[in-house]
Amino acid sequence: MAKIDDVARLAGVSKGTVSNVFSQKRPTSREVTERVLKASKELNYVPNHIARSLVTKKTMAIGLTIPHGNFFFSAFHNQFINGVVLEASRFGYRVLLDMLPVLEVKTPSLASYPIDGAIVLGPTEEDERIRLLHLTGIPFVTVGKISNSQVKDAPTVNNDNAKILHDICDYLIAKGHRDLMFLNATEGTTVSMERRTAFVEALAKHRIAVRDSMHHYKPRIQSEHYLLYGYTETVRVIGENKVTAIIADDDRSAFNAMNAIKDLGLRIPEDISLFVICGDLSMMHQTMPPLTGMDLQPSELGAQSVKLLMNKLGSNQGDGQDHIIIASKLVEGASCSSIRENK
Repeated sequence: MAKIDDVARLAGVSKGTVSNVFSQKRPTSREVTERVLKASKELNYVPNHIARSLVTKKTMAIGLTIPHGNFFFSAFHNQFINGVVLEASRFGYRVLLDMLPVLEVKTPSLASYPIDGAIVLGPTEEDERIRLLHLTGIPFVTVGKISNSQVKDAPTVNNDNAKILHDICDYLIAKGHRDLMFLNATEGTTVSMERRTAFVEALAKHRIAVRDSMHHYKPRIQSEHYLLYGYTETVRVIGENKVTAIIADDDRSAFNAMNAIKDLGLRIPEDISLFVICGDLSMMHQTMPPLTGMDLQPSELGAQSVKLLMNKLGSNQGDGQDHIIIASKLVEGASCSSIRENK
């Protein structure tokens, strides 16, 4: 069986260079990389992560834990995972995607995987994943605010959810909208709590009364209604209340709301404006009309969460930050219009 020494000898480089080519910890020229890869292919050499782990006392793997239901990931999830995987590879790390069904998240096995650290997406109140990782001493980073009473402080990467909701409400209210319906994220997640608080504050700032009927939480992932979230709520609320604009949590709920509006014989944006918080930018431009929404930079969220975790693992010289906020920006389509324009 070929060893790293054999590859180095055949390629005419040092063992360190061969290691760098495969781990990508340090840049190597294209010519050198090609020589190493060619030599590896001729010798049928495969980098041994297990052997490296024995030497470094590291698994060279990080966990990415995402509760899921019986559905495909959204565009946000796919872009986020892509950012995590690409950034982790730069440090020579593999990513173990923890796809535990949501009902099985509360198991001791979560914190016993062969990983050096973990990234937790979508924290909830008293999140069991965070408790187990904290209890076992495994370094972790959360993407979203932590709400665990036993974990006072831990590294986080997040969007400024309060600012996002204030910006959205200010944008719609400036267009004359005062009857705003909000299809929020799942109740119990820290992102939905931040958004709910900001929604109430934003309306109060403009002296608009908050009506409970105009705010809704996405069903739990295991719920049969999860994939249909936005349709029933839109039909029911429009039938009972005056609604001039809808803020949807993600592209799926936005599309469901859009279908409901059309089935009611109403038009977007002439009758009701529609704003999506976490949408697929490519899909938003292909709908009729193109959706207005926020770019939350999911790939950057993923990349920064890896860098922050690498700081904790001693594999990256960071700037000392433990809490990183990723900027977001409003992307205008044609799904929101001024009420004055529609009169």
